[in-house]
Amino acid sequence: MSKAASMDKLIDAFGERIDSSNLLAMIRQSFGIDLEALPVTPHPRAVIDSFLEQAAGAVTGPEVRSMLNETLAVNLDALSALEQARISLFSKGQWMLRQPDDLFAVHTGEGDVDVAIYPTEYYMQQTGSSELPKPLIDELVQLGFTCGEGRRSCTYANPAGEPVSDAFKGRTMRAVTMAAASLV
Repeated sequence: MSKAASMDKLIDAFGERIDSSNLLAMIRQSFGIDLEALPVTPHPRAVIDSFLEQAAGAVTGPEVRSMLNETLAVNLDALSALEQARISLFSKGQWMLRQPDDLFAVHTGEGDVDVAIYPTEYYMQQTGSSELPKPLIDELVQLGFTCGEGRRSCTYANPAGEPVSDAFKGRTMRAVTMAAASLV
């Protein structure tokens, strides 16, 4: 069962009297993410309380996930879709996805302004190489990344100093996902 489906099941089983404490616990249980520890504004509990007050009744998992993406830029649906991709993701000060057999790590900086992509220890053990695969490097360079000497990581920093767009995140994650899939 996906993380999103697990969250939906918990919400459905709870019923109409859900509060922010319960919802935050369900997200933590389903996704392993502590939303209250994220360095985001507004505070997640206040956002959820306001959402639940406006909903005045039962809410669904998709509604909650959409609201969190819109208000806090935490895309739980995207995280759920990536859970089998063998990619570790560090964002907003914590690991959002991470498994021992992940092949690549995507590490975003504060405010999603910059990102680094590098191979994991598991990848290096399995391939005997500490370098990113050339097709991945080529794809990342086309997106505007700079890859270091030795091809051990690629980085991107938005020159405008603003968070990168969802479209850019999507293209980047597709490139990394395709590279991971080609190795499995």
